[in-house]
Amino acid sequence: MSGIIFSLYYWKPTYEIWRTKTNPRYPSADKIREEVIQTMKGVVMATFCPALSLYLSQRGYSQAYCGFSEYGVGYHVFTFLLIFIGSDFFEFYYHRLGHTTKLGWIQHKHHHVFHNPSPFAVIADEWIDQFFRSLPLLLFPVFMPINMDMMYFTYGVFFYAYGVYLHWGHELQWPDAHHPWLNTSFQHYCHHAVSIYNKPYHTGFFFKFFEREACRMRVSWNAKPGSYPKSLYFFSSPTAKGKTKRM
Repeated sequence: MSGIIFSLYYWKPTYEIWRTKTNPRYPSADKIREEVIQTMKGVVMATFCPALSLYLSQRGYSQAYCGFSEYGVGYHVFTFLLIFIGSDFFEFYYHRLGHTTKLGWIQHKHHHVFHNPSPFAVIADEWIDQFFRSLPLLLFPVFMPINMDMMYFTYGVFFYAYGVYLHWGHELQWPDAHHPWLNTSFQHYCHHAVSIYNKPYHTGFFFKFFEREACRMRVSWNAKPGSYPKSLYFFSSPTAKGKTKRM
């Protein structure tokens, strides 16, 4: 998926494609090579947790199962929503820890060498970082029966595909670059560009609700009336008609 999107938007971009790119510069060939190598490490660890989950289920330590005959449609809808929302929260909170704790940043900083990411940067993480990102694939089936076919589909289509969009480096008319509820490609580019240790910025994945609540709590705890968290910055988007907005 990353390779297809990369070939369409980075191999021989047209002027019309370039106009939608957040950063007018393209990453160097060396950086793309680093992303691919780092992604290969990420793939190994991304498959470790689900493989271990199936192994444990064969020995009675996990409730992972395959096929759709054991439970009804209602249960599958419920577990899909639980996985989707629960994993989105886990991704937000773990990602935020990667920017707010020294131990987390030691692992996560390797992903942030890609200041101008391409679609290959989706899981361009170091071993330990990607292991923890894929941990829900192991934990969910430990606590409740989970259809692994459905879980693979959820992570492959929703999380990896949306991750490709976030690292795409280009923008769509919808969702708007400054969408109030969804994290967008533009905002994730801004995250790569400026978010460092102790400066979490757009650490969410799908929805902004979790980060919005975290920022609200930070304001109520630490900030003076009328001030904003230090993690809020100002950027303009090429698809926002020249307007600069606060994210």
